[in-house]
Amino acid sequence: MSLKKESASGLSFVRHFTKEGISPFDMFEYDYRTSVIKNTTGEVVFQMDNVEVPKQWSQIATDILAQKYFRKAGVPQADGSTGRETSVKQVAHRMAHCWRVWGERNDYFASAEDAQVFYDELIYSILDQACVPNSPQWFNTGLHEVYGITGKPQGHYFVDAKDGQLKKSTSAYERPQPHACFILSVEDDLVNDGGIMDLWVREARIFKYGSGVGTNFSSIRGEGEKLSGGGTSSGLMSFLKIGDRAAGAIKSGGTTRRAAKMVCLDIDHPEIESFVNWKVEEENKVAALIAAGYPSDYEGEAYKTVSGQNSNNSVRISNDFFHALEKDADWELKARSDGRTMKKIKAKKLWNEINYAAWRCADPGTQYDTTINEWHTCPEGGRIRASNPCSEYMFLDNTDCNLTFRALNISCVYGQLCWKYLF
Repeated sequence: MSLKKESASGLSFVRHFTKEGISPFDMFEYDYRTSVIKNTTGEVVFQMDNVEVPKQWSQIATDILAQKYFRKAGVPQADGSTGRETSVKQVAHRMAHCWRVWGERNDYFASAEDAQVFYDELIYSILDQACVPNSPQWFNTGLHEVYGITGKPQGHYFVDAKDGQLKKSTSAYERPQPHACFILSVEDDLVNDGGIMDLWVREARIFKYGSGVGTNFSSIRGEGEKLSGGGTSSGLMSFLKIGDRAAGAIKSGGTTRRAAKMVCLDIDHPEIESFVNWKVEEENKVAALIAAGYPSDYEGEAYKTVSGQNSNNSVRISNDFFHALEKDADWELKARSDGRTMKKIKAKKLWNEINYAAWRCADPGTQYDTTINEWHTCPEGGRIRASNPCSEYMFLDNTDCNLTFRALNISCVYGQLCWKYLF
C-alpha cells in the first residue's frame, strides 16, 4: 500500500500488492491444520482442528493464531448460533474492516475507492505476514464492528473526535484497547486514585486485554520511612510482591497472553539493593525447593511458590552514579519523603550487585536515565521515568503507544492522555 497524497479532501492510496477486481483473500492458497498445546507431562490441554491459514505460514504462527488470537466466543456461525473464529480470513477482515470503518467515520479517505484500496492492501499484508499488528489489535479490534460484541464497560476512556471531549466508554469493545504498551505513574498513597492499590486495578485492566505496562516505583517510601499517621512504612518491596502476585493471577486465566510488566526503580532509592537482589534471592529459594523434590520446570510448584516471576525489572541509572563509580566513591540512598540520606554504600559494590544479578537471573536491566532524558523529544511534558515491558517505548508517564498498525480511533486506560494516529 502506498500513500499517494494527502489533501484537504482526505488520503488517497495506490495498489502495490493487490489488483482491482480480485479479492485479496483469493491471492493465497490455504491449509487446514491442527493446533495442539501439551503441558510438561505431555497431556493435551488445547486442541483445535481445521484452522485455516495460508500455506506459507509456519506451524508456530498457526498455533499462536489458534491458541491466542482467535476470538473464542460470540462469533456468529453459519447455522445462526455463536462460537469461535476458525480462519485467519475472519481475523484479518475484522481488523482491516474496523480500521476502514473508523477511517470512513472520521473522513480520513479521499473517496470510497481509496478506502477499498486501504482495506485490500492491509488484508494482503496480514495474510502475507508482511506487516503484523500487535497482540491487542488481534485480540480486540473489530469485535464490535464485525460481530456486534460489546462487553460491559471496563473503565476505559476515549477522546470523542466529534467534540474533542474525554469520555468514558459504555462498552468494552466499541472503543477497544488496541495499544501494545502503557507507562503508568504511581503515587506514594495507599488507596486513593493514582496510588498503589489503584495501580493494580489499572494494571489489571491493561493485562486483561493483552497489553503491557511499565511503571517507575521510585516515589514510594522505603522500608522504615515515617508515615504521616505514625509508624513506619513496610517498604516498596512488600508492595512489589503484591503487584507480582496480581499479575501472575491474571496470566492464569482468559485467552490473552500472560501479563507483561516492567518495574523501574531509581538507583538512589533506599531499597535499591533489595530490588536488585530480589530475583537472585527468589532463585535461591527455587533451587532449595527443587533440591527438596519439587518439579524444576517453570510452570511447576517451585517457581509458582516464589515471587518476582511476572515482571521485567530495570534500574534507572544517572550520570551522577557513574561519576561516583569512576571515583570509587560512596553512593547515597535518599528517603522519598524528605530527601535525607538514609544510607551510604560504595558505588562499586552496588554496581557489582547489579552485574551479578543480571548474570545470575537476567534481571535487573539498566536504563540510563540521564542520557534518555537528554534525548527526550518532548521535555516540556515532563521527564521520561520508565518504559514499557520491553523498553522499546520510552515516553511520559500515563501515555501509551502501538508498535505497528496504529489505529485510526483509539481509547485509553488511564484517561489522561489519548492519541489519535494514522500510519
